[in-house]
Amino acid sequence: MLFLVIAVVSAALILGALWGLYGPLPKRLEGFIIALAGGALVISVVLELLEPAAKETSTFFALSFLAIGAVVFTVVDYLVDEIWGGESGGGLLAAITLDGIPENLALGVALIDTGPMGVLALAASIFLSNLPEAAGGAHQMTKSGFGKGKALLLWTATALILSAAALIGHFGLESAPRAWLAGIESFAGGAVIASLATEVFPTAYREDRHLTGIATAIGLILAYTLNTLG
Repeated sequence: MLFLVIAVVSAALILGALWGLYGPLPKRLEGFIIALAGGALVISVVLELLEPAAKETSTFFALSFLAIGAVVFTVVDYLVDEIWGGESGGGLLAAITLDGIPENLALGVALIDTGPMGVLALAASIFLSNLPEAAGGAHQMTKSGFGKGKALLLWTATALILSAAALIGHFGLESAPRAWLAGIESFAGGAVIASLATEVFPTAYREDRHLTGIATAIGLILAYTLNTLG
């Protein structure tokens, strides 16, 4: 299950890059999928990252690390925008890597003791988030002068890096104290929440406009249903 989940989540980056490089990329469809993933991630952060961390430690501990994760993401994301340019292909690649490392680290941690449906909900949320973002990033790279082969190679390398993060989260932290795991889960949740506010929902609304709210609600409903089944 571990390797299957990691492979599916990481494959989203490669499939998304192929979609952006060689296939049609309707903006409204891209925005709808991004909003769908955003709604699912909201539920997954609360039910699969924040709540387990609070139960293992305390609400104050979990919320503190969530706030730290949000601050760290925001600061680094600001630096990425200033250096790369937020709308460039390189900027999108850097942003996804920045967002994806804590996401996949938390996914690996979640696989240690989370029910299959909860893991499925988190993995599906990350998959849906990665797919259109990679498509948009790869598409922007070609506009910036990158060759298609080089762009695909970079996205493949990113998928491998994020896969390694998930493996580290699972095997490297399997015997770690629960307080450490709770801190990582909360920190990752804060990074995801910050990315939703600054990257995901603004992009979704820009591309899909008023259907963004409906797509977000659908994503939330689907993720919540999967969690209740687990």
